[in-house]
Amino acid sequence: MIVKGTYFQNDAERPLVYGDVEIRNIPRQRLRGEKEKDGILAESVFVGFCGTDHTLMNMGREGNLKEKFPAGCDRLVNGHEGVVWVPSENRFAIVLIRGGNSYDPTRYTEEETYFEYGCDQADGLFSDRNYYHPDMLLKIPDGYVKDGKIPLTLAKKLVFSDPYACMIFQRERMEDLGEAHNFRVKMAEHRCTEAEAREIARKETFQRVCIFGLGTTGMFIGDLIRQKYPEAKIVFVARSEEDSPKVSFALKQAGASYVRSIYDTKEELADAIREKLGGTATVFIGSSGAAIEHEIAFQYGVLGCNGIYNSFSLGPEVTVDTMPFGFKNQLIFGSINFRQDHMEEAIRILQNSRYDEIVELIEKEEFTADPIDAYENRIYSKSAPMKTAVVWNETYIDMER
Repeated sequence: MIVKGTYFQNDAERPLVYGDVEIRNIPRQRLRGEKEKDGILAESVFVGFCGTDHTLMNMGREGNLKEKFPAGCDRLVNGHEGVVWVPSENRFAIVLIRGGNSYDPTRYTEEETYFEYGCDQADGLFSDRNYYHPDMLLKIPDGYVKDGKIPLTLAKKLVFSDPYACMIFQRERMEDLGEAHNFRVKMAEHRCTEAEAREIARKETFQRVCIFGLGTTGMFIGDLIRQKYPEAKIVFVARSEEDSPKVSFALKQAGASYVRSIYDTKEELADAIREKLGGTATVFIGSSGAAIEHEIAFQYGVLGCNGIYNSFSLGPEVTVDTMPFGFKNQLIFGSINFRQDHMEEAIRILQNSRYDEIVELIEKEEFTADPIDAYENRIYSKSAPMKTAVVWNETYIDMER
């Protein structure tokens, strides 16, 4: 099947191209123990741009994309966030992006295989049509579709289904690890049963939360912690001005406080964070992508004894002095991705959210005319909005709702 779309390739001058592209219906496996299935046809309707897309384009510039291409192809159609229309089932859907030969995509092992639509070995949403595993096309909430169209406001909210699901998994991991890490001391402190102690430890994991970085992932995890743990003290740390629209929106969503990272020294910044928290952090979440995160947490002591360091940032090289880290009994972990139930929960929450307010549109014609220029000077520029998306097929979008 030949369609129009954008795709990455190994080319120093043209790593991202818009044009004709052949889409193949490759049988795929959703989870280990299940049979491979042929994909069913879906039409792209509304697609979001993610930082991963920018990373993949730069990998193409450097000639490092070969392992990401679908079998038998020398390119990868990008796009892993958005809404599609499934003609054979007469419905809209959100694509569950990750599948393969694993029991749980959040616990992938070296012996297992995987694919990710638009990211790794499977073509994504930035094409007019594509084939997707039929069990990986998740339903959108009932009651929104009218005259065969989905409201623009809902499409903007649901474009976050992927990163929001990632943050639901992050919260789950922190709950699981915080409970296991500290329940025994809570048994001694409260002289209670193990079950009671585990509940106390889970809740107190989020007593004082420092979120370093205020992109969408930082915003989402703050929001999700607040929803489940209303007594949590949450502090965002970032460089933006406190009265900027982004910071104001995030603080309201998460009921959080803010420390602007403009101090002359790291020690002063750490002092300001501890003051806002009312003590050291029980959880420190790194989402800025900057190496300063771990320095503030460990070297400058923002993360407290028995605390948890959640490294969601991808890219920075970090070093940790194991002596204070060990004596303080701190726990460091990294995780990414999500399960289907996480994305289904994300869809349910997002439909009633205000996140459509932080999505700005780029015209399809502007993007496809020069995708590289759009990436570098609009979508991922320093002045870019928190989220950019494109209406790929206006036939299915109610622009007035």
